[in-house]
Amino acid sequence: MSTAPTASSRPRARSPCSPPPAGPAPPSEPVSADGPKNYLTPEGYARLAEELRHLTRVERPKVVEVVSWAAGNGDRSENGDYLYGKKRLREIDRRLRFLTKRLEGATVVDPAQQKVKTRVFFGATVTYAGDDDVERTVRIVGTDEARSDQGEISWISPVARALLKAEVGDVVTVQTPQGPESLEIVAIRY
Repeated sequence: MSTAPTASSRPRARSPCSPPPAGPAPPSEPVSADGPKNYLTPEGYARLAEELRHLTRVERPKVVEVVSWAAGNGDRSENGDYLYGKKRLREIDRRLRFLTKRLEGATVVDPAQQKVKTRVFFGATVTYAGDDDVERTVRIVGTDEARSDQGEISWISPVARALLKAEVGDVVTVQTPQGPESLEIVAIRY
């Protein structure tokens, strides 16, 4: 007889599609020996949860249907639909495992709840001017939601780490491949 826990005896995990309770503002330095904490904005959490939902309810069932159909078409070793479908199914399953793990371990930090709005913290939208006097605007977000092409940078990136805790008018230094660069904080929004 098996001593494995039954489905009814195992503790239930929180659904990754429902956000965890909002936590305190993240520190300016990674704190875990396993790597940085997984902080997300509410928007970032919703975007990742929607991707998980789409893969689970739409994408994966379509691929399973194609693989099932292709499996009935004879020799699987030369069946392109079957081989590609199985490969795509592995990719989807890998992404599902990643998203589930990241969402379960996420700490949602709502920038709107930030009490000190005069300093740069997680979720802030910061406008700064570099040594070239060109103003740039970035939003400091979680590692899983960073999109540099849209001005969203990870809170552990060199620029974000230099900006954290600074106020308007402060000049901070960031190390770049070309050497140190000074950044002057022009505006902070939440």
